[in-house]
Amino acid sequence: MLFAMGLAGTVNAQLNNYKYIVVPKKFNAFKSENQYQTSTLVKYYFVENGFNVVYDDALPIDLVNNGCLGLTTDLIDESSMFTTKVSIALKDCNNKEVFRSIQGTSKLKDYNETYREAIANAFVSFTGMNYKYEPKKDEVKESAPVTISFKDDVKSVPEKSKEHVVEQKATKEEQVYKAIEPKPTSIVKSDEKEASAVSVPTDLLYAQPTDSGYQLVDSTPKVVFILESTSMENVFITEFQGNNAVVFKKGDKWLLEYSENGEKVQKELNIKF
Repeated sequence: MLFAMGLAGTVNAQLNNYKYIVVPKKFNAFKSENQYQTSTLVKYYFVENGFNVVYDDALPIDLVNNGCLGLTTDLIDESSMFTTKVSIALKDCNNKEVFRSIQGTSKLKDYNETYREAIANAFVSFTGMNYKYEPKKDEVKESAPVTISFKDDVKSVPEKSKEHVVEQKATKEEQVYKAIEPKPTSIVKSDEKEASAVSVPTDLLYAQPTDSGYQLVDSTPKVVFILESTSMENVFITEFQGNNAVVFKKGDKWLLEYSENGEKVQKELNIKF
């Protein structure tokens, strides 16, 4: 038991040296992108265990400049005819495997359900790791400035203090990411009005399955919306600006409908399932 505890501590300390977990949109063991929702499930469970996770096509600037800041995920599929068997491997920038989970198994018949259960079982290996990024001594250097592009979303930003204080919370019950100082205006462009006080996300959002529907996360990753399933197909209940709202599919587009100044407003969302 003492040996097992010591080994777990060693593994945890080793993973703490890496800032990012990179999840491929398509694992080598599968024929198509996100087949059986494997990529979204793996990212979801890493986020649930406190890791900073990005997809391989949405790498942050510092990871692009230094690939050794991250570990790349591989889904090892050793399934047989009647049993789904998967494990999660993490490889460094030299393609060296630094960690492999236990093998998660499932005997469910439906492919989506059996991979969901097997992946969840494999992630037991990451439970209780209490991951916290701790850069290696030879990697502690001055960070490169991060440039944030607001595109055409914001008309103007007040020129105030350059300091930016961030309050973050990330639990299953509540996930918050909000700036405390400074407090820029949230006025955005609108086709129907000169200005609007409500800002709707326009970047690509990734749908991750939950027990009651989906959660939509951006590339940070940050949870932007919690979608609750309804009895109607492709119609979800959510919360926006502290009020009830609806996300639904119309044609090929996903729309967010909410009330603003007593009027119904619809804005398009860019969602990838």
